[in-house]
Amino acid sequence: MATSKILVVDDDPKLSRLVATILNRVGGYDVLEENRPFAALATARQFRPDLILLDVDMPGKDGGAISRELGDDALLSRVPVIFVTSLISKSEAGVHHGVRYLAKPVDPHLLLDTVRSLCPRFKPEPQLA
Repeated sequence: MATSKILVVDDDPKLSRLVATILNRVGGYDVLEENRPFAALATARQFRPDLILLDVDMPGKDGGAISRELGDDALLSRVPVIFVTSLISKSEAGVHHGVRYLAKPVDPHLLLDTVRSLCPRFKPEPQLA
């Protein structure tokens, strides 16, 4: 069994480090941080994550634009995305129109529960034919 991979895209390195630490040390996931919004698509293509945590409000390229790029990419279009944002309150967080949102600052227990609901800690190894 391989460890599931999560990409954290956020222009705030302190926040991405905190999220990555929670997911890696407590959750047992393989986590990669990307703090440059314009590099998010290339990083995702190279890393091939099983789940992406994506900040909404970033300079130059916001999470909505990155999400559209991911959706248009044949390799990444099926990767679940969780938007993480300070633009909503904790009471507004949840699933809206099929899109999942977490409010900043992120509650570690809610983060882990949400990630686990979409991405198991381990994924089966590909079978050789």
